[in-house]
Amino acid sequence: MQVRFWGTRGSMAKPGPDTIRYGGNTSCVQVTSDAGTLLVIDCGTGAHGLGQHLMKEGPKPVRGHVLISHTHWDHIQGIPFFTPFFIPGNKWDFYAPKGFGESLRETLAGQMEYTYFPITPEAFGAELSYNNLSEGVFRIDDVVIRTRYLNHPALTIAFRIEVDGAVVIYACDHEPHSREAADGVGQLDGQDLAHAEFLRDADLVIHDAQYLASESAGKVGWGHSTVEYTLQVCQSANVKQLAITHHDPLRTDDAIDQVVAKLRESITPAGAIEVFGAAEGMILDYRGTRSSIVEEDTATADQALGSREAIVLLITQDQALLEKMRQSVADEPIFLHARESASVPQTRENEPVAGLILIDGELPAGALALARAIRARPEMATTPILFLGGTEPTLGNFGEHSEWLRAPFSVEYARSRIRTWTMRGAFRWLRASIPENESERLKALRALNLVEASGDERFDRYTRLAAALFDVPYALVSIVDDERQWFKSKYGTEIEQTPRDVSFCAHAIHAPDVMVVNDALTDSRFGDNPTVVGPPNVRFYAGTPLVLPSGHAIGTLCILDDRPREFSDRDRARLADLGGLLEAELSRFAA
Repeated sequence: MQVRFWGTRGSMAKPGPDTIRYGGNTSCVQVTSDAGTLLVIDCGTGAHGLGQHLMKEGPKPVRGHVLISHTHWDHIQGIPFFTPFFIPGNKWDFYAPKGFGESLRETLAGQMEYTYFPITPEAFGAELSYNNLSEGVFRIDDVVIRTRYLNHPALTIAFRIEVDGAVVIYACDHEPHSREAADGVGQLDGQDLAHAEFLRDADLVIHDAQYLASESAGKVGWGHSTVEYTLQVCQSANVKQLAITHHDPLRTDDAIDQVVAKLRESITPAGAIEVFGAAEGMILDYRGTRSSIVEEDTATADQALGSREAIVLLITQDQALLEKMRQSVADEPIFLHARESASVPQTRENEPVAGLILIDGELPAGALALARAIRARPEMATTPILFLGGTEPTLGNFGEHSEWLRAPFSVEYARSRIRTWTMRGAFRWLRASIPENESERLKALRALNLVEASGDERFDRYTRLAAALFDVPYALVSIVDDERQWFKSKYGTEIEQTPRDVSFCAHAIHAPDVMVVNDALTDSRFGDNPTVVGPPNVRFYAGTPLVLPSGHAIGTLCILDDRPREFSDRDRARLADLGGLLEAELSRFAA
């Protein structure tokens, strides 16, 4: 893949005689795979030059994908000046993190409102689509992209781009989670260690390095890295090349040269890494032999977004802290449930489970003791914990699913961290992947000439028997079609079909035997599925694939319940036996 820098300045554009070599345009990076897939990472003022370049030299019509790390102005202000967006026939997809209840299109277009700009997005002639991102992995053609939330006062995502056997990472804007980490000395732990692991073994890391350690004390909470921290996390992650970027507007070309020289001097033989300053016009090529394997796209979250209110539990006896947290979530669809007791939170019957726990770091009974008690409960082993204030250093090293928000912190910063953690756990709905033999599978299904209607006794006897045998309210013979599942037989429901996106059975046809979901509400694949959080409120599912003599799975015989339950090996065998009998029935259609 080829990497080209079009904008490397942070916060605001700074053209002038002192920024000629490294550039004065704000963030914009072009990545092009050997197959021609075009990615534009961030769309600051550097996007104007890229747009002009594409119109002069690129293929027509222009097909591209814009990855927005976050929607602060310096990362999107080039959108209204990007010429390819105005040309009919061009097609562009936007990918960006999105908070609760916001329209990604409206957020990106906010700077083009009448008050600020003479034209609106309706002037764009190209076909534009918008995709919401969370933390996970997704694919664009031949490119695999992994995402991770960064530490910034707005919801911000880093991109790990894997293609052509190489790995390039873009991480702007990001502040060390631990204040002590800013000087680049000492052991990384907690979320800083997790950040380093995300960078692991990259060929190139393009990383925010706006400040020096000596400047950082007065800029805590502004959401940017020091050059010392950036070098440390990259060295610890065995990164081959580091391009520092998001240069401070006050940093001249000569000053950046001095920063780079100082970093190079500090590199030890044990942590060999090539360091340079990202500069406008710089072109880099990367190829390797690594492969990327992805089974599910988990970062794109369009369908799941906003499916339900986030539940956050706050444990504090401090009324001032309580009020501060209420202000932090006031404009978010978050239900904040506060308790004064330091006892382990108990889940009452029918009470929603908290997706994030906030613990006052100054609890008289001890924040760490409470956190350890919470972790001891199996159902809360990975529930995110955010410590608020306190002075105990180990609060910052409690494990992967925790973070320490050291005082003082602003309402805005608390809002950002709460949003990050709730979004991190908000999208528990994975759409099933498409089988590799999908066209042949659908052809085999069509060849059966099944009448698309329920009420066929040859099939109904199996759903009646399954419902009685397992004492469940619902049993279905589900046929997984190209865009939907429809029910050849149904017991306990009048629904005739559902979209394939919400189908449990679309997952089950991949399984070699019975697929069981004991409690869908706590399952990362189905927790936010509309059929789980809404009618019929599925909690339990078991389905055995229906496989034709040709070897193609066309659907399932499945049972469902609105309460969680266990399913023994004996139960699995019985359901598989019923499925085998039903397969024999289907084979008569295939004959």
